[in-house]
Amino acid sequence: MIRKTTAAALLVAGSMAASGVATAAVPESEDPIKVILNDWTGQHFSTKVAGSLLQEMGYNIEYVSAGALPQHAGIAQGNLHFQTEVWTNNVGDLYPNAVEAGDIVVLGQLGLEPKEGWIYPPYMEEKCPGLPSYQALYECTQAFASADTFPKGRLITYPADWGTRSRDVVASIDMPFEAIPGGSEGAMVAELKSAYAAEEPVIMMFWQPHSLFAELDFNWVEWNEADGECVEETQEKDTACGFSQASVDKVAWGGFEEKWPAAFKMLTSLQLSNDDENQAILEIDVNGRDLDEVVAEWIANNKGTWQPWIDGAL
Repeated sequence: MIRKTTAAALLVAGSMAASGVATAAVPESEDPIKVILNDWTGQHFSTKVAGSLLQEMGYNIEYVSAGALPQHAGIAQGNLHFQTEVWTNNVGDLYPNAVEAGDIVVLGQLGLEPKEGWIYPPYMEEKCPGLPSYQALYECTQAFASADTFPKGRLITYPADWGTRSRDVVASIDMPFEAIPGGSEGAMVAELKSAYAAEEPVIMMFWQPHSLFAELDFNWVEWNEADGECVEETQEKDTACGFSQASVDKVAWGGFEEKWPAAFKMLTSLQLSNDDENQAILEIDVNGRDLDEVVAEWIANNKGTWQPWIDGAL
């Protein structure tokens, strides 16, 4: 649990009061705002940026680790309060019902332009002619097999608490691959880089923005264009659309705005780009810098961006 009322926040509030502009009594509550950390570096960056700006306003912040699916129950019940990155194509069954009921409130998109799907190194096209079409994977399954999965191909997918999307697609179109959950984002990246360096077979569910694509070339498996929404669990082999593509939403507990209205307004304004996240991920995961140091650097270099978010909220 961390409390930090900064001089900058006091100066902002003081100057507005001196000019006759009504200000919010920030913080409106001493209770900690519980901000969620998931299991990938980009989300850690966006979360710590949000938390740092809330601290700049004088709020008491507590960071809480939670899985991408289990978090929704915590938000709906008010045990967790804010999440910077809900990828809308990986939300499970509870989330849409909680949004409809008002227990979870969407504050708008974060500003990222995401893509998700299966990636592979370009050299695999020699071993699997017909790529990037997903149909080629039926004909060259064994090119992606391992000792543990043979004769099926080995597909590395998201960690278990991120959901079962690749497994759902594989099952629905009867693709002869074994979907193996990755241990974590770091483990997935390490396996990709190791396979790439040795030119070994690898295919993996992955996403962007991510610094990986600034370092190495990967190709995306291509699918048919969906007629309407791409429903991952119910596809046909000849017309498969692969994966629903997400927007990345900021969400909060249904009681957040009433309890911390100025914080709610600031978080509604919060925006980050692919470039912001890609650079941060590169610094943290590749260059080995500390997350908090990279966040502090972004805060220091982007005051012209975030100060209006705070000014507009107070």
